[in-house]
Amino acid sequence: MIIVGIAGGTGSGKTTFAKTLQESLGRECVIIAQDSYYFPYSQLSWEERVKINYDHPRAFEDQLLVRHLKQLRRGRPIQVPVYDFEAYTRSKQTKLVHPEMIVLVEGILVLADPELRKQFDIKVFVDTDPDVRLLRRLVRDTKERGRTLDSVHEQYLKTVKPMHEAFVEPSKKYADLIIPEGGFNTVALATLAAVLKQYLREEETAFSKE
Repeated sequence: MIIVGIAGGTGSGKTTFAKTLQESLGRECVIIAQDSYYFPYSQLSWEERVKINYDHPRAFEDQLLVRHLKQLRRGRPIQVPVYDFEAYTRSKQTKLVHPEMIVLVEGILVLADPELRKQFDIKVFVDTDPDVRLLRRLVRDTKERGRTLDSVHEQYLKTVKPMHEAFVEPSKKYADLIIPEGGFNTVALATLAAVLKQYLREEETAFSKE
């Protein structure tokens, strides 16, 4: 099994990159989003949950994600939390994820946590212009996550931008590959896909010889 960590700022294109890579690799690949591992904060009211800084490393239950990745390496399936972005908490549902030959883990801070970083065989940082990232976030949060334009703007200035500068951008130094423009970088996609496909071929050859 190869586990690939894909980091980058909000709206950088890391999710698109991961999905396009998965499509290229086929059924042997699964994606896990760090967003699924936000702490539920179910003991707090909705009004209190709204005020939490969701761009800080402490907002994520990375210890659970680390345990889950270790379980996948041991060949055991996991129950990934399902996060409700409108309610600002986890839903009661979980998603069953089976071990695959290639696991893609994407999220803004997957390279910031040392223990989580240790789980990755390949570390990728998607690097995109801040203006582009902001516009993408505006579109995503208003269309897909039930946010208002004002709330997205306020959150960006209060937490997203300062947390990016404090934690996301510095994590770039841990990347094996820095990819501009995420899923739109077809050369980078093809290059990484070729590396992972070669790994799959080698595993298939080794299995056939047993």
